[in-house]
Amino acid sequence: MRRFSLLLALLLAVPGCAWAQRVALDTTMGTIVVELDAKAAPKTTANFLEYVKSGQYNNTLFHRVIGNFMIQGGGYTPDLVEKPTRAPIPLESQNGLKNERGTISMARRADPNSATSQFFINVVDNPNLDYPKPDGHGYAVFGKVIEGMDVVDKIRAVETTASGPHHSLPAKPVVIKSARVVK
Repeated sequence: MRRFSLLLALLLAVPGCAWAQRVALDTTMGTIVVELDAKAAPKTTANFLEYVKSGQYNNTLFHRVIGNFMIQGGGYTPDLVEKPTRAPIPLESQNGLKNERGTISMARRADPNSATSQFFINVVDNPNLDYPKPDGHGYAVFGKVIEGMDVVDKIRAVETTASGPHHSLPAKPVVIKSARVVK
């Protein structure tokens, strides 16, 4: 049993192992690399990876940028057309991960089990999004930025405008050119 525990601990510590997948988001402002936590958020991680591998995030916008809060993307083309998604996933907000600066979380609607493809990166600590806040459910953190926080900070500083139902929309589009799994 002791050998198994040691082996498991070693596997979890190895970058790129099954528990810690990495994804690069190549944007018009630079590259952001996130490390996903499949151990704490297995369904959310699997969902995000399926969208990455299917090309869902390629040529999508960071469509909501609030400089003292977060940057949100993964759902709209540059002409503000919402991309079709798969069925929503169950909320994994009670996994012990916190909405701290540099973490990646799933966006959702009022229904706690409504997350599909949209995600956000916290640009400040947002304890008001941790379970059970703000509505009794919280927001599911499933990873963190390990490279490119300077890019996140450039995005959070862009000038924003409003267009139709979109508020806090970058005045000059910030596009995720591609999303890919990296080792």
